[in-house]
Amino acid sequence: MEPIRFDDVDAINAAASEEFGDWSAPIRVTQQMINEFADLTGDHQWIHVDIERCRRESPFGGPIAHGFLTMSLLPRLMTFPVAITGHANIVNYGCDGARFLSPVPADSEIHGRSRLVGAEAKGSGTLVKVQAAVHVVGNERPSLLYTSLSLFQG
Repeated sequence: MEPIRFDDVDAINAAASEEFGDWSAPIRVTQQMINEFADLTGDHQWIHVDIERCRRESPFGGPIAHGFLTMSLLPRLMTFPVAITGHANIVNYGCDGARFLSPVPADSEIHGRSRLVGAEAKGSGTLVKVQAAVHVVGNERPSLLYTSLSLFQG
């Protein structure tokens, strides 16, 4: 991967692609992780933590991970699709969209991949947009599509 200077917006945009890069290493999303996330956030909705009720009543046949738990694993699941250099820092500028498209069952493995969407000059920096797709391993339909915004500053 050829490095691109953070303030070369045209070169960053030239590297944008409709194609996603390679898959990350998989992460197992355990029931224990789900329970700990529920404790951390206070979101104890039965569809995540009540195993027996999920087996009886859930359309998914068992507990599923919180969407925000899946999202919180993005730093481990996505790699930046281009090597950007010359910046002093990177600021998480937020997101340009997040969609939870299919469930992540407890004890399943997920992996992710990303693609560069584009960049624009923003003040003294460059705002870079990257889309990540997180899938349950073996599923064609993503569980999460997330578009991140990162501000690279000199």
